[in-house]
Amino acid sequence: MWTYNGKRIREGRAWTDDGGVQHPANWHIWSEDEKIAHGLVWVAPQTKPDERFYWFSQNADGTYTTTPKSLEDIPTVDEDGVPVIDPDTLVQLSTPGLKSQWIAQTKQTQGSLLAQTDWAYIRQQDTGTAVPADIQQYRDEVRLAAGIIEGQIAACADLDAFKALFVVPVDANGDPTGNAPIHNWPDEL
Repeated sequence: MWTYNGKRIREGRAWTDDGGVQHPANWHIWSEDEKIAHGLVWVAPQTKPDERFYWFSQNADGTYTTTPKSLEDIPTVDEDGVPVIDPDTLVQLSTPGLKSQWIAQTKQTQGSLLAQTDWAYIRQQDTGTAVPADIQQYRDEVRLAAGIIEGQIAACADLDAFKALFVVPVDANGDPTGNAPIHNWPDEL
């Protein structure tokens, strides 16, 4: 993208330089040398940062300023640096990091997947009808998957390792061969 003094210049729109000269909306048809001669600078466009992993803001020139989100929980302190304590639990408050957030998400997904087959256990209590083996196997696989996912999250030492949990494995042709580790749940019944 083309910028002038750090501001993005959009195709199809006129713009005014520091000398007060207004340039036409069709400036984009100029040669590269002409654009440079008028003070335009090419800035390679950036892709929008992944909101799962970064806090970011977009600058006037179309680039992004990013701050990685914390993997670990951040203890809450007041303006004097004194820990903020929950009066009910007497535990220091904290802002959950990515690990805590995604472990909680994994537990929620596990609960949602298990809830789909709860009817079989209610029926067993009500009528004595045995729970089908495929349902019991599925529930065991969901619990196993949750444990593996939570363990992988907890083991991440840095943001790159955490981001790798979201990568879908592919074959030589680029076709998916499975699920991303963070979403590696058994197929639903």
